[in-house]
Amino acid sequence: MLSTPTRLWFCAALALAAASSQAQLARKPSMYEDGAGNALKSLVPRPDGTPSPSQTMGDRSSQAALPALASRADFDRFARDYYAGTPLAQPHVIFVIDRQAQPAGRLYFINTPRFQLHDRFLREQGLLSGNKEALNRNYRDAKRRFILGTLSWQPQISGFVYEFWEGDQLTAPILRETEAQLRQHFFADVRFKANASAQEQVAVSAGLEPVTQAALIGQQSFLALNNGQAVGRLRLLDQVDEVRDLQPSDIVVLRQVPITLPPVAGVVTEQPSTLVSHVNLLAKGWGVPNIYLRDASRELAALNGQWVHLAVAAKDYRIRPASAEERSAAQQKLANKRALSQASIRADLRSSALQPLSALRASNRIQCGAKAANLGEVNSAAIAGVSVPDGFCVPFGAYASAMRSLGLAEKLARMQQLPGFDSNAAVRRNALAAMRAEIESMPLDAAFTRSLQQRWASQLHSAGVFVRSSSSSEDLPGFSGAGLYTTVPNVKASNGEQALPNAVRKVWASVFNFEAWEARRAAGIAQDAVVMAVLVQQAVDSEASGVMVTRDPVGNTPHSVFIAAKRGIGIRVVEGQRVAEQVLYSRWSKAVQVLSQSAEDTELRLDPNGGVREVAVAERRVLSDARVQRLAEVGAAIEARFGARTQDIEWAITGERVLVLQSRPFVAASSP
Repeated sequence: MLSTPTRLWFCAALALAAASSQAQLARKPSMYEDGAGNALKSLVPRPDGTPSPSQTMGDRSSQAALPALASRADFDRFARDYYAGTPLAQPHVIFVIDRQAQPAGRLYFINTPRFQLHDRFLREQGLLSGNKEALNRNYRDAKRRFILGTLSWQPQISGFVYEFWEGDQLTAPILRETEAQLRQHFFADVRFKANASAQEQVAVSAGLEPVTQAALIGQQSFLALNNGQAVGRLRLLDQVDEVRDLQPSDIVVLRQVPITLPPVAGVVTEQPSTLVSHVNLLAKGWGVPNIYLRDASRELAALNGQWVHLAVAAKDYRIRPASAEERSAAQQKLANKRALSQASIRADLRSSALQPLSALRASNRIQCGAKAANLGEVNSAAIAGVSVPDGFCVPFGAYASAMRSLGLAEKLARMQQLPGFDSNAAVRRNALAAMRAEIESMPLDAAFTRSLQQRWASQLHSAGVFVRSSSSSEDLPGFSGAGLYTTVPNVKASNGEQALPNAVRKVWASVFNFEAWEARRAAGIAQDAVVMAVLVQQAVDSEASGVMVTRDPVGNTPHSVFIAAKRGIGIRVVEGQRVAEQVLYSRWSKAVQVLSQSAEDTELRLDPNGGVREVAVAERRVLSDARVQRLAEVGAAIEARFGARTQDIEWAITGERVLVLQSRPFVAASSP
């Protein structure tokens, strides 16, 4: 079961901008994946009289191919270069091995600026005819005529690699044959780079040590996590939790990825995190630039405390001192942003009656919040092999009734009138802490407490439960609220009769978490309009857990799915303190690309006495290819249930069951 702190670690890694995806995946952009299908049109014969590819594309040489590349000059002359002049530059040359040519096959290094695709070269040279299936056999069949590959320079390892389409069903003999041909006809040492987990396994069987996606990504010193531009005061921070005066106009340089972060103008981290870590999702939601930059605190030390201009693009970043005019414009923009009013869910406060999850549908968001209502909708979909842990909702009406008894409206008004409350973050932090403490210790109506206990016993048989937030300002299309509110894990009846009421009060009080207040303040959400429903769900001791986005947030390709995973229960999964296992799955090629391996030494499991306990991890690999494919199928079914809207899904696995713990609209990346 994923909790609020869980969400923090999984949520931040998802912020890779679309245009930067292929470079960050350490492979050249695919002409077959341009989104519009334009390249695929070349796979069928052209009408007579239409221009050939070489006539319609610029080229730097009239020569179609070479049998050998004897020097770097030869390679450069035939290479097509993506992201030239940047740290992510990837010059590459496509090649074909014709296995039917005698005596030992013929190797063609293709003029890549001229042809760009193997198919175009083969057809123009008269080596291939027929429809798309004739070409596709050369990616599937062990006895294929042509071996179709790419030779590229990888800046991360300062060396050449050869690679294949991630869906290519390679065999060990094909790899060994390619290796032998390249060693004979290419001037430099070259290594095989695997673009799918299945290709890694084939390499091992061929006696080769592959270069992996995870290894290459781990060598990158820069990643554009969210494109954009910002002007603000640069601040180098060791621990965000120790800073009490962060401002929305600050651009923060973080030596460690924090669990929580109030709204800021820009983010730079010098520790890599997952694509769906909390900090990255927050940056996306705020629409601010975010980058990973190794040694950032050293490289940017001279600018600490100065107002700077930060620009993050797919290929690179730029940071320089800001002009007085830029500083003034940024401050005015921030003031205008605060004046905007973003509405939260319209809340129905008429009923305080507890609602079973099985009775909820998406339309019940006005009583129980989007988190609980969406889970009810997923539960009602009855997806084969998928379940939602049973539970019930404590609706908005119960919170509103309790807060009326407390006199919250008057207390909230007095708090906001405190001297310095609006201008001083430290004053707000202290006042909000006092408000939370008062709510957590407030007396509850006896009848309400009895209803909690009775529902827990009758519906969930007093089993351990996770007590989770489902506020009116969460899971909105333009504001996810990820990680802002509190989850109380594995509440047990053996902890006392007040265990569940205490947990409910703690979740109610998290409306006044400092980070939640600051995020709503930045988004223009009216603080006095926010109400909290509570979702009480049966705790499950999962073997693995994580977050899935049903459309690739890296490359924005509609056929790909991103998954971040860790062993055990998902608490702390989204904190970003350690990198998760990150996987990209293509529904088109069926390939699983492991972008990073889990760095977790321990996993969390349910403690029999309540809460969770930490145990050593027995195995690093979290998801098999079969489980990845199963999760992608679940994601597609849930996406369809919500009108084909891209979903950000929290999941867990126990045995053969896939548990869905949350489904919300995915917050798309901002534009530069």
